[in-house]
Amino acid sequence: MTIRESSFDVVVLGGGPAGLAAAIAADKKGASVLLVEREKKLGGILKQCIHDGFGLVYFKERLTGPEYAQRFIDEFFSRNIAYRTQAFAVETARGAQGFSLLLQSAQGMERILSKTVVLACGCREKTSRQVFIHGDRPAGIFTAGTAQYYVNIMGCLPTKRCVILGSGDIGMIMARRLTLEGAQVEGVYEIKNSPAGLARNVSQCLEDFNIPLHLSSTVTKVTGVKRVESVEICAVDENFAPVEGTQRTVPCDALILSVGLLPENEVAEALGVEIDPATKGAVVDQTLMTSVPGVFSCGNALHVNDLVDYVTISGELAGACAAAYTGHARSQVCVRYDSSDFLYAVPQRYDTAAGGPFDLYFRVREECRNKRVAVEAPGLVKKTRKYLRLTPSEMEVLRIDPGEGIIDGDIRLSMLDAT
Repeated sequence: MTIRESSFDVVVLGGGPAGLAAAIAADKKGASVLLVEREKKLGGILKQCIHDGFGLVYFKERLTGPEYAQRFIDEFFSRNIAYRTQAFAVETARGAQGFSLLLQSAQGMERILSKTVVLACGCREKTSRQVFIHGDRPAGIFTAGTAQYYVNIMGCLPTKRCVILGSGDIGMIMARRLTLEGAQVEGVYEIKNSPAGLARNVSQCLEDFNIPLHLSSTVTKVTGVKRVESVEICAVDENFAPVEGTQRTVPCDALILSVGLLPENEVAEALGVEIDPATKGAVVDQTLMTSVPGVFSCGNALHVNDLVDYVTISGELAGACAAAYTGHARSQVCVRYDSSDFLYAVPQRYDTAAGGPFDLYFRVREECRNKRVAVEAPGLVKKTRKYLRLTPSEMEVLRIDPGEGIIDGDIRLSMLDAT
């Protein structure tokens, strides 16, 4: 079998908001670019997110998901950037001159040679198999994204009365969407003692529609033969263990899961990229280059963002840096933090050879008030910012600029009382 072969400066894996931004940014830098997308159409998950609230940071406008995506799709096509849809990278390898990817698509097999690779593969939802719910496995158990696809793309209502497990943003958005379509949402149940999603979604999606939010509660059992008939709800203690005697049965025909997202990193792992156990994404420096030289990561494949605007910003940075990459030697220091205060920080490394300012993204482990977050390192003027409130559900960002100085030691992220 003859396999076609093509060469590019930059290959972008993923055609969602991060991938589109990366491809456009690399093209603007004069690189030859190929974008690879597994679905038929570009745009990623935004195609089914018909609610508004996108673009407030990037465009200073309130857009729906399809509107936001279309702006980048239009620019992408106007630049005549090469792309393959309904295509998969079935084999990836690193060589002396760059990378070799074997693509499979409706047009057959194709070998792609590239100097650099940008991983913009997005993330996937956790399923019932990953939250260990006891009981039957009948029809009627959906992830929130699947329920969203049924309603917004297929025009089908997957439930008449449902329970939503998890208070992630998409779960709360779907609670509102299903209510608007006439379904009864019995309640949203969150195992933690605070919501997992943005405060604005608690207000706009749950409180405005009188949908109950039950904290420190979870689903412990599913019952049903062919279809979900009921679920068992139970309160949990501070260790997330069920509290005996608090069980109650809730009749419903569907259980919708909004229990977290995981970065898609199969290709990264195949290339030997170091993965951060805190983010489940790649370890990167301030240029978003991974531990493998020439491989960059961005968007939700890097860490799960709470706004698509930040996904776009990271895609632009990864694409521009991939296009400019020359194979220079790196000299890296680590970004360190106390894991009792912070869930994670990105980037995890700083390349002193590349230098320059960068954005430091982080999430705190527990909700806290009146705190001061500090960033310091040898050669860096200490930067601090006061926060009235910090919560794990909302990502924070600090702009770090060494100015004329040279960072020559590990960067330390710390939390202090604001007094």
